[in-house]
Amino acid sequence: MVTETLEASRTAITHVPLSTAPLPPLDSTIQPWPGDYAEVAGHTVHVRRTPGPSSSTAVYVHGLGGSATNWTDLATQLSGHVDGHALDLPGFGRSEPIPGYTFSLTTHAEVVIGYVESLGVGAVHLFGNSMGGAIALIVAATRPDLVRTLTLVSPAVPDLRPSLRRVSDPRLPLAFLPLVGDRVRQRLALVTPQERAQQMLRLCFADPSLVPDCRIDQSVEEYAERSAQPWAGTALGRSTVELIRAWLVPRKKSMWLLPPKVTSPTLVVWGTEDRLVSVRKAPRVTRLLPRGRLLVLPRTGHVAQMERPVTVARAVLGMWESGETW
Repeated sequence: MVTETLEASRTAITHVPLSTAPLPPLDSTIQPWPGDYAEVAGHTVHVRRTPGPSSSTAVYVHGLGGSATNWTDLATQLSGHVDGHALDLPGFGRSEPIPGYTFSLTTHAEVVIGYVESLGVGAVHLFGNSMGGAIALIVAATRPDLVRTLTLVSPAVPDLRPSLRRVSDPRLPLAFLPLVGDRVRQRLALVTPQERAQQMLRLCFADPSLVPDCRIDQSVEEYAERSAQPWAGTALGRSTVELIRAWLVPRKKSMWLLPPKVTSPTLVVWGTEDRLVSVRKAPRVTRLLPRGRLLVLPRTGHVAQMERPVTVARAVLGMWESGETW
């Protein structure tokens, strides 16, 4: 049993049991799990599978600008316990969006719901990071019958702090402005895959120097692949706008109304060095969840499942082992 405290709140937040179950050695050289395509309500969705016991299923949802590969290490750690499915949301990874796709959080959530239903396995262990965490919240709140447990890693709840430290490139906010936006987007398009990978490392990781070279190489390859996709830039821009729009809705439609509707056991994981969504949001998220517990990790940024996969896996297994006592 460990006690995680958040200095910002000056009070103990929760107690999170860490499992002692055997886990595979962390292998940071492992390649992304193989992928295939699934038809979901008119969408062709790319999914990377981590084969495991058929008795339990995990579905992983990546964040803004991410892909299914963001779950490689955590899915590997949990592969002895669940059959893993990491989705590329439409417009990301290798999932091409259909014409007219809106890129709203609700629309993304509908794709996740459709995929879970297509599995025919009942309720799953649902994971979400960043924007994927907000999407997972929508799924859990609106379709509790599909969610056995919920794990949220730095979910993208409303956080409107104006700071250039929260963007991968300081020119990015200008890309959404009239008059200058087109010119800025043209310049951003010239950024090389190597530069993009380094930008995202600095933004999302507490200490980019600890990221293995092979993971950086994989990220560069992915950005190179993305640069050849005609839909990738539009998907990122539209999803960014839709996420911010979801933060600015009237109170009666606020994202903060979702957590109280979640009935499943929920683990909330946050890094103290998260630049994108402040760790100060963590206590509120957890308190609003009827069965929520919070794990705050020091020296960790926005992608704890990538930075601390073993610790996150042990916390997830601790939740699963707790069952109804969680």
